[in-house]
Amino acid sequence: MSSRRRLPDAAPYIIVGAGVHGLSTAWRLAEELRARGRGDGRDVLVLDKTGVAAGASGIACGVIRNNYFQPAMRRLMAHSVAVWESDPQAFSYHPVGYLQAACESMRDGAVAVHAEQQAIGYGSDLVEGAAECRSYLRDLFGDWQAPGITSVLHEHRGGYADNRASMRGLAGKAEAAGVRIAGGVRVTGFDLDSGAVRAVETDHGRVRCDQVVVAVGPWIRDLWAMLDLPDTVTVRSPDGQTSAESAMWRYLLLQEGTLGVDPGVFTDARGDSPPVMHVDSDAPLHDEDGELLTDEPWGIYYKPDFAVDGVQGGTVPLRVGTPTADVAVDPYGPASAEFTVDEEFPRMWTAALAHCHRRFEGRRHLYRDERSGGLGCFTPDSFPVFDSFRQNAYVIADSNHGYKMIGVGALAARELLGEPQDLLAPFRFDRYERGDLHPTSNSPFPWS
Repeated sequence: MSSRRRLPDAAPYIIVGAGVHGLSTAWRLAEELRARGRGDGRDVLVLDKTGVAAGASGIACGVIRNNYFQPAMRRLMAHSVAVWESDPQAFSYHPVGYLQAACESMRDGAVAVHAEQQAIGYGSDLVEGAAECRSYLRDLFGDWQAPGITSVLHEHRGGYADNRASMRGLAGKAEAAGVRIAGGVRVTGFDLDSGAVRAVETDHGRVRCDQVVVAVGPWIRDLWAMLDLPDTVTVRSPDGQTSAESAMWRYLLLQEGTLGVDPGVFTDARGDSPPVMHVDSDAPLHDEDGELLTDEPWGIYYKPDFAVDGVQGGTVPLRVGTPTADVAVDPYGPASAEFTVDEEFPRMWTAALAHCHRRFEGRRHLYRDERSGGLGCFTPDSFPVFDSFRQNAYVIADSNHGYKMIGVGALAARELLGEPQDLLAPFRFDRYERGDLHPTSNSPFPWS
């Protein structure tokens, strides 16, 4: 799927990163160029230091949802879900839906999200009240047993996709449109002339360009520095009265793993594939030996996944501060071996599964001790930045929302061709200085 052949001396459009954003932008840009009579996929070159899905997109849990407290995120996700639905086979997409079961502190947020989903035509059901939620969940799962749930928001669209298979499908669409994907090519810098990027410097030579797209997921800190952009940013409060300096990038360690059971054991009461489950709870959580793990609010997500032959999911990520330069360059490679799941994660996550479903009781010993999750690179407010810098450098900084946002590529392609997109406007870099920040929920997850 990738080539190590000699790079061309020039390419009108260079895209750095062969994950979900780089590949979707390349595919859609090639289509837009041809449709407008302004070129075709041969004008688009994708560079990746390893290859397709070698980073975050290839290790993602693959959940696709619209459950966001922020209106701008909901609209953007509705657009992306439609792209997943456009070719489920190519994208290895499973449209099983998404269900959030939450405690009372999350109830108002669930009500607001449901109302706004209805306003944009995104179908979901809302259930309120402890007795009503228990009945709904017991009808869906005969072994449901988690107490204290007072809201259920069940999205009937969304679901999950097989991460690597979906990226191969996306790469296939890009290559069918004429895009060249060059793997094994590391970007080492940018030739900045009069404030614009004139060429991309790589370990395989220099390539001149008219436009460059940086779509590198957790590697963004280093490419951002190569563009000579600031490592701190002024974040103004929404009322405009106060401001503070913040690091532009921070790293959180994702906590994800797999329970090694037959994924076929996790079905709904009808024997069908269940929705992707997300549970936010404030009930005390005990392990299978009866020891109290936490009496603070906690959250988990999980799904049966035949691609990994188990039940896969995760919980709230851990902040790890600022990794070393080597880790930031390759947060999924050997230098990042110390950044794996916390030693308490398997105990907590398997206990939470058993807290919710009787079928998972006594299964902690089946947890697989293998790499999952990885590092996520987050912006100051934990939401994406989509914007142009240095005149012709378009940055897609997903703040770890990346995999599910497959639709960003089509929008970015239009912006590259001079058509600003309303769905991306709320995610400009200057929102920090303006204090135009996204609202935050009571969720323990930074991406909600």
